[in-house]
Amino acid sequence: MLKIIEPFHGAVLNHRNGKQTDENLLIRVRMQADTTDEVTVNGVSATPNGSEFTAEIALTNKETDIIAVSGVEQDYVRVVWDRHSRPRYRFSVDDNSFFLRDIVRNQYKSLFDCFNLDVYRKLHEKYGAKFAINLFFETPEKDFNLTQFPDRYKGQWHDNSDWLTLAFHAYAEFPDRPYQNTEPEKLAADFDIVSEQIIRFAGQEAYSPPTVIHWAIIRPDALAVLVKRGVRMLSTGLWWRDESKWDINYVLDDAQCEYLSTHDALKDFDSGIVFSNADITCNNTPVNQTASTLQKRADDPNTAEIIDLFTHEQYFWDFYKNYIPDHAERLDAAIRWATENGYEPVFFHEGLLGGPE
Repeated sequence: MLKIIEPFHGAVLNHRNGKQTDENLLIRVRMQADTTDEVTVNGVSATPNGSEFTAEIALTNKETDIIAVSGVEQDYVRVVWDRHSRPRYRFSVDDNSFFLRDIVRNQYKSLFDCFNLDVYRKLHEKYGAKFAINLFFETPEKDFNLTQFPDRYKGQWHDNSDWLTLAFHAYAEFPDRPYQNTEPEKLAADFDIVSEQIIRFAGQEAYSPPTVIHWAIIRPDALAVLVKRGVRMLSTGLWWRDESKWDINYVLDDAQCEYLSTHDALKDFDSGIVFSNADITCNNTPVNQTASTLQKRADDPNTAEIIDLFTHEQYFWDFYKNYIPDHAERLDAAIRWATENGYEPVFFHEGLLGGPE
């Protein structure tokens, strides 16, 4: 049997994964084959070492089919070359509804009179950080929904849309896992009602397609709903695994989850969606553990290029049962580390994970 071991089908490769020039990325291909016949990869003869064969090939296109051949046997994978990659990070904030309710209740003159948004603004001013804010349609208490938010702040949303965007997350926080076993039509309807309201009160410039769906798990037939609505990237939570299976993994199989848990990104060619894996959850990571957590990812070339940061809104608010008094400081610690280590803030919905395609 002939099998390509490396790279993985769907791998998103950059300069850390080979030798890059202006024209190509030279990578190593590893295969297993129980044969004495010649093994070639895209026409390049492979070097045997027992049952393992290796060859170096050059990627010159954005996507490349890698085809290994030995006699009548073949194996194939497709990979993506992130040609213009540079170190970058994004910051995503999940489960948002409280800050919008707070603005409406207090009728603030400015959006940033809300302390929650002011935290983001100060981090933007300090580090240049960008934030993707993922919205529920209604609060858990059902005492506020997006139709109640006025459009009189639309100018402010527009003026700050280069670093602050709003996206669909779910209809509501509860029930948990709202789209795991739900028909795609429900996801489509929820997506549309939230997106419609964002555009109404904040404008098209402040709207972004989501990169995180609540609980990060959906039915396979729901991917088409997201793609139709402009979703090209989704972030997983593959730090979550029970005794028998991966979880918080959208529609990825075990082999894909295993790979993505130790790599920056993976493309599903059937849907066209690129998957990333969160590197840190700020509300779960004390300030004094933030740098070491992120440094561990930076020390591995397979996870060093793209840093995926996120947190949840609830932990900012002192009425929340799991309120974290130093939540803002945890965000600062993560963003400070990224900035000091040369990572540029991006939005993952733009280009290829925030970089030029």
